[in-house]
Amino acid sequence: MKDTSKTSLRRGHNEGNIRQRTDGRWEVRLSAGIDYKTGKPRRTSTCCNTRQEAIAILQQQAHEVRTQGWRDPMSVTLGEWYEYWLETYMKDTVKQSTYASYRSYLNKHFCVLGKILLKKLEPHTLQEFYNYKFREEGLSPKTLRNYHMALHKCLQQAVKEHLLVYNPCDAVTLPSGEKPEVVVFTNDQQRALVQASYRHRYGVFIRLDLCTGLRMGELLALKWEDIDFSTAQLHVRRTINRLAKYEAHDGENKTEIVFGTPKTKNSRRTIPLTRTMADELARWKQQQAQDKIRAGDKYTDYGFIVTNEFGHYFEQKTFKDYYDRLLKDADIGHFTFHALRHTFATRALERGMDYKTLSAILGHYSVAFTMDTYVHSMDEHKRHEMDKMDDMFGMQYSISVENQPYPVLCTLSPDGCTAHVPDFPKITAQAPTLDAALLEVKQQIQKALHQYKNPPIPTKQDQIVVPTNSVLVLVKAS
Repeated sequence: MKDTSKTSLRRGHNEGNIRQRTDGRWEVRLSAGIDYKTGKPRRTSTCCNTRQEAIAILQQQAHEVRTQGWRDPMSVTLGEWYEYWLETYMKDTVKQSTYASYRSYLNKHFCVLGKILLKKLEPHTLQEFYNYKFREEGLSPKTLRNYHMALHKCLQQAVKEHLLVYNPCDAVTLPSGEKPEVVVFTNDQQRALVQASYRHRYGVFIRLDLCTGLRMGELLALKWEDIDFSTAQLHVRRTINRLAKYEAHDGENKTEIVFGTPKTKNSRRTIPLTRTMADELARWKQQQAQDKIRAGDKYTDYGFIVTNEFGHYFEQKTFKDYYDRLLKDADIGHFTFHALRHTFATRALERGMDYKTLSAILGHYSVAFTMDTYVHSMDEHKRHEMDKMDDMFGMQYSISVENQPYPVLCTLSPDGCTAHVPDFPKITAQAPTLDAALLEVKQQIQKALHQYKNPPIPTKQDQIVVPTNSVLVLVKAS
C-alpha cells in the first residue's frame, strides 16, 4: 500500500523533480525529451547535499534544456514537448491519478499528433483530430474535453517558454453531443436489488451505497475511524485506485494501489446515516470480528470496512465483479456501479431533499452541476406529482369493484361457461385520475386475492357464479 504522505514530505513543494534520498542527499531529476534509439524518455539525475543546491541545479538544468537540450527549439515535436511538460510541470504538482490520465492520453491518443513539429501544429490539424475521434472512434464529448484540457495546458506552457507564438487549442471547436441520460434503477428494480443483496455476504455495502451515493473508490476506502456511531455519520476522507506507477523498472508491475484524497475539495465530506444503516454497519463490524477469530494469524487488520474473510480490502475491479454477480442474481439487467449513486440522488429528490443539501452529500463542486445532472431523471415522480393537479378542475374518479372474478381462483363448471369465484368484499377507490384509481383498486384486489390462494370448495352460501368473461366494474366521475 502506497503511503502518499511520506512521499510529499520528501519532495520540495512545487520544486519539480526534487526529492530527498534515503541517504539524506537531495536528487534532481529532469526529463529532456525522448531518446529515439530506445523509445524511452531522456532523463538526467544530479545529487547534492542541500535542498537549496537542488533548486539551483534544477533551474539551471531547465534553462539548459530550453536553450540547448532541444537541439534547435524549432525542431521540437509535440510528443517531445508533452513528455517534457509531464515530467517537469505535472509530475509533482497534480494527483497521481491526474498524472496517470495525462500520460495515458499521450500513449493512446496523442501518439500520431506527437510526431508533428510543435511549430507546425495548426488549429485545423487539432480540429480534424477531434472530429475523427468523435465520429469514427465514438469518443464522448466529455472524453474529448478531458484530452483538450490537458493538451491546452501543455501548449500554454510552450507559449510561456516562447516555443509557440500562440496556443492552437484556442482556435478549436470541440464536437458536441447530447448529454448522456442519467441511468437509475426503477423502484421495482431497486426493490429486487435490495432483496437480492440480503442473500450475499457483501450486500450491506450495496444498501449503504443506495443510502449515501458514495463513489466506488470512496466506499472501498472507508475505515471504521470514518464512522461515528454516536451521531450516525460517515466521513469521506480517502479513495482507492489502481494507477500507473510514476516509474516502473523492467519486470515490475506497471500499476499500484494508491490511497489518495477524494476527487475534489467538496468530495471530502460528512454524510448522515439513517439509523437503520448505522445498525447494519454495526452488525457487519460484529461479522468482521468473527472473521478475525476464524482466520487467526491469516487475518490482516488495516481497519477497512469493506473486507474479505481475511481482512483485506477490495480493489475496484474485484468489487465490480461481485456487484455484477449480484445484479445477475436480482435478474434486473446490467447497470454500472455509478447507477447506485444516481439512484440515491433521484430518490432523495423525489422525497423532497433540496438541491443544495443533495449537492453537499454527493460532494459535487457546485449546486448547479447537481441540478443539471438530475433535472431529467425524475419522470416517474413528475408524472405522479402532476396527477395531483387534476383536482384543480374538480375531477375525481371513483371506482368500485364487486365480485371480481380472477382466473387463478376460478373453478370452471362442467359446461365451461361459468366459474365459482370467492365473494369479494366491495372494493372502492378514489383518485384524481382514472389510471391512479385503477392502480389502487388493483393493489387492493391483489391483497384480497392473497387470502384465496387455496379457496374452499364453492358453496351457495359464500360463493357466486358469474360468466368467465364477466368483470363487474363501476366507474364514475364525480
